[in-house]
Amino acid sequence: MEEISEMNNGEIIKNALEDFEKVQDCMILAKEENAPKTYAKLQRQYISLKALLNSLGVNMAAIDRIKE
Repeated sequence: MEEISEMNNGEIIKNALEDFEKVQDCMILAKEENAPKTYAKLQRQYISLKALLNSLGVNMAAIDRIKE
């Protein structure tokens, strides 16, 4: 937790955006490969990251490819 407390909002947003992009990529693949358990696990991460980014004031309209 010490690492996180030393991060500024810009760093937190940058890291969350990178993670959000990776999760979305994996969700798209999981859906294409018909892997519902994998998709469900990724969906939980997606929702958490989306909530974090929203709380930090990030406009999700342009970056959210899943739209859930």
